[in-house]
Amino acid sequence: MTDQIVTARDLTRHYDVRQGLLAKPAKVRALSGVSFDLRPGQTLAVVGESGCGKSTLARLVTLIEEPTAGDLRIRGTEVTPDQWAGLRSSVQIVFQDPYGSLNPRQRVGTILQEPLKINRPDLGARERDRLAREKLALVGLRPEHYDRFPHMFSGGQRQRISIARALMLDPAILVLDEPISALDVSIQSQILNLLVELQERLDLAYLFISHDLSVVRHFADDVLVMYLGRVVEQAPAADLFAHPRHPYSVALISATPRAEPAGDRQRIKLEGELPSPMDIIPGCPFAPRCWRVQDVCRVDRPELTGGTHAFACHNPQP
Repeated sequence: MTDQIVTARDLTRHYDVRQGLLAKPAKVRALSGVSFDLRPGQTLAVVGESGCGKSTLARLVTLIEEPTAGDLRIRGTEVTPDQWAGLRSSVQIVFQDPYGSLNPRQRVGTILQEPLKINRPDLGARERDRLAREKLALVGLRPEHYDRFPHMFSGGQRQRISIARALMLDPAILVLDEPISALDVSIQSQILNLLVELQERLDLAYLFISHDLSVVRHFADDVLVMYLGRVVEQAPAADLFAHPRHPYSVALISATPRAEPAGDRQRIKLEGELPSPMDIIPGCPFAPRCWRVQDVCRVDRPELTGGTHAFACHNPQP
């Protein structure tokens, strides 16, 4: 029996894009060969620029889309379309926008009960009501909030409702897709503290997607750094921030705001544009923007190598 709740090996997702009436469809390589393990109580952060494949990975883990290739297992069960119905209750998602993710025409109680009506039709109305009120209290909201509409809440309260809805089916995994980026800074810490408390209480596994590396540094246990659909560095959070090896990771960390702006640090500004996922260049895809590029980088794509701290680079940061 393994303690890994999610096991992903070489996950790949390609999309066909039509370019014209007579032209052959182009292939967008949104995700290529991503592998990771996720255990209960662990937070795995996925970071990178927009378009690197973070959201595509989230859609595969939440069983919204089927991978083009690769193997995904949840609790040891291979994820196939035939298994989706039985596995979906184990994985839930909290979306980025707390204003757009809740139905404005429904009261909070109805929103919370809806997952139970769909997935547990054997439950009666009284039991659904009891479970919904329990989850509402679990995320720090009061009983009188149960019969209100979403427009009557602040952004932080709405995100608490979204978290409560995600917990209604007692999942083992929560995919957190930028869960605090749309909130005021003063509210972000409250939501993060709530997520930490829920993880400790329920032994949840988190797949945390974020652009904010200052949050990832303190919130995540392990980090995947992605670039153009591939993992370029994978390490425990403490090791990654102390000793980043891939130049892309170094550049991302150098751009993270710090509390000591007068401190000694070098900001690395990447030049050039992100290559197109429809036209993958030979060699390392980061080579056109890399200040440590060598001739081998332009012809040979580096593979992800290493143990606990792995990176894909021919000339890594020392």
